[in-house]
Amino acid sequence: MASHLYRDTAVVLRTYKLGEADRIVVLLTEEHGKIRAVAKGVRKTTSKFGARLEPMSHVRLLLAQGRELDIVSQAEAVETLAPMLVDLDHLTSGIAVLEAADQMSLEREPQPHLYRMVVGALRTIAERSGPLVVPAFYWKLLAAEGVAPELDACVRCGEHGPIVAFDMDQGGVLCRACRTGAPLSEEALELMRMILGGRLNDALAVPASSTTHEVAAHATRALEHHIERRLRTVAMFESH
Repeated sequence: MASHLYRDTAVVLRTYKLGEADRIVVLLTEEHGKIRAVAKGVRKTTSKFGARLEPMSHVRLLLAQGRELDIVSQAEAVETLAPMLVDLDHLTSGIAVLEAADQMSLEREPQPHLYRMVVGALRTIAERSGPLVVPAFYWKLLAAEGVAPELDACVRCGEHGPIVAFDMDQGGVLCRACRTGAPLSEEALELMRMILGGRLNDALAVPASSTTHEVAAHATRALEHHIERRLRTVAMFESH
C-alpha cells in the first residue's frame, strides 16, 4: 500500500543523526502538531534540501506518513535562516525559543497557536532581537497554557500593594506580609504586566537593563516550574 502523502508548514525544532547519511528532524507543524520525520541522505553534500532542514528553519514540506517516523519527500524554505545566524545573541535566542516550544508541544496533536507563536518569535528575533523577546515568549507560552501568573494582587491575601515578591509555586505576586519566592521590583512588575496585558511591543522596545534581566529570570523560573525541568539554553545565556 502506498504511503499517505500530506503537506504542511513547519519550524524545525531539532535534528539528530540517523545512520551514515540520514537525519531525524523534529518538526513543529502548523496542522499536525509535533512530528518526527526522516530526511534521507541530507548529510550528503549532494542533498537537495539538507540545508533547509536545520534548526530554526521555516519550511513547506511534503511528507509521507510512516508507522513510527514520517519521511520528508520535499522541503522548500519559507524564509531565509541567515538573520538568525548573524551573531551569538540571535542564535541563542532562537535556540531558546525552540527548546521551550519543544517542551510545550505534544506529539501529533495540532497546536496551530503554538506554531504561530514560534514563527512570530523567530521573526521578531531576526528583525529586532532584544532582551525581552525570549522572556516575553515564555510568559506568552504560559498564558496560552492557562497558567499565566497573577500580577494584579497578592495571590494569598488579595492586597493590591505594595507587591514585593514573585513565587510561581504560589501562582504569582505577593505582598510584603505574605512574601515568599524571589524579590520583585516595581519596574519588573510593570514590564511583566505590559507583556501579559496587551502592551507587548512597548515592552520589547525597552533596552537591556537590570530590570529586563530580572524579568527574564522570573520568566525562566516560571517556565521551568511548569515543565518541571531545567532549560538547557539557560546555561548558554548565563555563560554568554
